[in-house]
Formats: sequence, structure tokens, C-alpha cells
Amino acid sequence: MKVYEFKGFPNPARVRIALAEKGLFKNAEFVQVDVTTGEHLTPEFLAKNPSAVVPVLELEDGTTISESSAITEYLDHIAGEPDLTGKTAKDRAVIAMMQRKVEAGLLDAIGAYFHIGTDGLGPQVENYHDEAWGERQKGNALQTMEWMNSILADQPYLAGDHFSVADITAMAGFAFADFVALEIPERCAHLHAWRARVSERPSAALAA
Repeated sequence: MKVYEFKGFPNPARVRIALAEKGLFKNAEFVQVDVTTGEHLTPEFLAKNPSAVVPVLELEDGTTISESSAITEYLDHIAGEPDLTGKTAKDRAVIAMMQRKVEAGLLDAIGAYFHIGTDGLGPQVENYHDEAWGERQKGNALQTMEWMNSILADQPYLAGDHFSVADITAMAGFAFADFVALEIPERCAHLHAWRARVSERPSAALAA
């Protein structure tokens, strides 16, 4: 299978972590798509993903899967342990809920702040700028960190007792936060402890 990505970006990092967690990292061929030069807008890439974003997983039969959560869902079902998306109906629902909350409130919010509220990747790529909206999204990300801290006060991982796709999304979100110099509030002790814990996982070293 091939993974079309831009190494170091947060969403490709999510797929890299999932591949590593499932023991599939060596099964993937990584193909770099330089979004800073507009390579994601070429007809060749748009044929793989009309949304013009990375990552995209291409299977041996030519099937292409975009959206990081969908890619992780696929990877989780083609390999064994550890389970990332849940086994029971309840677990799957809780993990999916937490993953989406973290995705929207942290990762997407930081993305909106960077791409819309700042110069982002530069005028050759960014075509819309709204500093006020960007600052609002920055505030949303900080609020989400506070909420995550409250969740982690009672459990070791975001969706319960074991590492899941919700934690993977958060790991990518905080890597993005580091890039834009958005720090976890010092008072969020449980969140700081969680980040230190997940950063020790071998998959973290393969994220970028």
C-alpha cells in the first residue's frame, strides 16, 4: 500500500502513528506530495483525492482512501492488536466521539488558527485570511485542552483505559500546537502527564 503524505504535517502523522501501532509501518510506501508548492492541486493528485488534502492511502487494487480517521479505521481492521477503534458497540461509539471532539476542538482549531489567522503556508497556498476568526479558533483549542485535562483526571487515556485513535489525533494536534507555539496551560497537569506518557510510545518517534 502507498501513503501519499507531506511528512511532518499533522494528519499524515496520524496515519504514521496508526501504522506503527498496528505493526504495519514497513508495509507502507510513503510518497511525498509537496503541498507548499501546490503539488496537491495537480490533476494527478486530485484524481486520487478531489479534496486536495493529504494523507491518502492507495491499496494494491487501486482503491484510494482519504480522511485520516477512515484510513485508521481500515488499518485497525486489517491487523490484530492493539485495538485502536474499539471492539464493542459501546467502545466504538465512545472512541469515535472522543476522536471527533479532539479532532474538531484541537487539531482542526489549531489548523484554522494557522491557515486563516496567520500567514500560514504563505500567499502562494493560502487564499483567505481572517485574523479575528483565527484567534477565536486559538481560544477554542485552549478550551479543548482544559476539557481534555478534566477527562484525563479520571482515566489514563482520552477514551478510557487504553490507547486509541482519539489519543493519536491528540498527539498530532499537540505536534501542530508546538509548531505554532501554542502551549498547554501549565495548570493542566493531567494533560501534561498524558502527553509525556504517549510521547514515550515507539510510534511517536515515527510520526514525523
